[in-house]
Amino acid sequence: MRVGTRGAVVVPRETISRGEPSIWTQAYLRLLLLGDTGCALLACVCVLGVRLLSGAYVSLAEFVFGSGLVLFWPAALRFGGAYRQRANGEGTEEFKAVFNGGVGLMAAVAIGAYATQTSVARSFVMAMLPMALLSTLYYRYRMRKHLHRRRAVGDYMRQVVAVGHRDSILDLVVQFRRQPYHGMRVVGACLPDGDADIDLDGIPVLGSFGDVAHVVADARADAVAVLACPELDGAALRRMAWSLEAGRTDLFVAPALLDVAGPRISIRPVAGMPLMHVEHPEFNGARQFVKSVFDRVVAGVALLLLALPLLGVGLVIRLTSEGPALFRQTRVGRDGKAFEVVKFRTMVVDAERLKGTLLDANEFDGVLFKMRKDPRITRVGAFLRKYSVDELPQLLNVLRGEMSLVGPRPPLFDEVAKYGTDVRRRLVVKPGMTGLWQVSGRSDLSWEESVRLDLRYVENWSLILDLQILWKTWSVVTRGEGAY
Repeated sequence: MRVGTRGAVVVPRETISRGEPSIWTQAYLRLLLLGDTGCALLACVCVLGVRLLSGAYVSLAEFVFGSGLVLFWPAALRFGGAYRQRANGEGTEEFKAVFNGGVGLMAAVAIGAYATQTSVARSFVMAMLPMALLSTLYYRYRMRKHLHRRRAVGDYMRQVVAVGHRDSILDLVVQFRRQPYHGMRVVGACLPDGDADIDLDGIPVLGSFGDVAHVVADARADAVAVLACPELDGAALRRMAWSLEAGRTDLFVAPALLDVAGPRISIRPVAGMPLMHVEHPEFNGARQFVKSVFDRVVAGVALLLLALPLLGVGLVIRLTSEGPALFRQTRVGRDGKAFEVVKFRTMVVDAERLKGTLLDANEFDGVLFKMRKDPRITRVGAFLRKYSVDELPQLLNVLRGEMSLVGPRPPLFDEVAKYGTDVRRRLVVKPGMTGLWQVSGRSDLSWEESVRLDLRYVENWSLILDLQILWKTWSVVTRGEGAY
């Protein structure tokens, strides 16, 4: 049954079969279940084994109680949401669910033991359950890395039908291909007019907005991604959701306000309508103070620990090429204020003069100048750039409060002069040693993608996000990918 309003469609339940989880999803969930149970069993064996080896008496009741906790451990994780398919390998939701389930079980056992005055639970609450939680979190981390590796070669992917206009669908395709660890692959598109001759970078156009449910069934898709477009208003989206309901197909809707997420967004019912409330980002106040203190403490500790290695790097630079070990350059900081950035010198001394002769060889598509094989870079400098060792002296800038550990890339004045109004938004926060651009492709990113990532960070920054970026930076840097 078709409904003509804005091209939306309502498909009777009997026309689309109820979908089942894919084979790989079921197998992956079984592995998680077995692994989580194994972690709890290992923790129980360790605790009881240590007690036996130390000569302590272990009663039959303790063996039974420990076995019960092992069996109930995956159930507790399920209550916390650790086996939801959407949490597999995506964001921190999986780790939060495991943590909530494990802590919930510990609290329940502790409260139950206190209420019943049972001493048998002490070793389990103080040792076994925390050990089970830590080992489960590590197991989930390793499983996530395995899942990401498989997705990098095209396995374990969810099939997605994209609904929207050509440009927005192309952006979605590019992002999914660049970051396959999200596990999304666009297999078809639905455009307003359903024109099959439109080029979508190899993605077939399978229908119009009124054909979404049938396209999903024909393509055996797992999800539908609806991108912001005026043709799909609230009523049309509601009908589309109804048409996908029987097939249990996931529906993702991109809001018109892009790159704003996390705690800044909340849905509030007002006058019977669900309205999305968007809070302004916080660039001053307590949270910013905590970030500043964190940056300076970490920078100070890092400089103390790395003092000797940094001196060694400086000595190697001086011995292998003419010129100073450190390179100083004026950059633009927060609110457009100038500061002098400090880095290890990776180029020949007259690199700035030679830049004018190489402008025609620029491989970057924006205001930046980049070359994969820049002849100005020294042999030692190439190594330092590959592993971002040349950036470490910027810890001095962080200690002085001119930079942050995480933030947008510090630009040059001639780059800022070419900024448009939107791009200047990058200057409302301190520049960083690393950022979303660093963990998402580094120099392999286009100018537009770099700007988009910097603006996303500005709109959604938090200390938790900083910690995540710092953690990912270590993995990116040690692989040496995308740096030149």
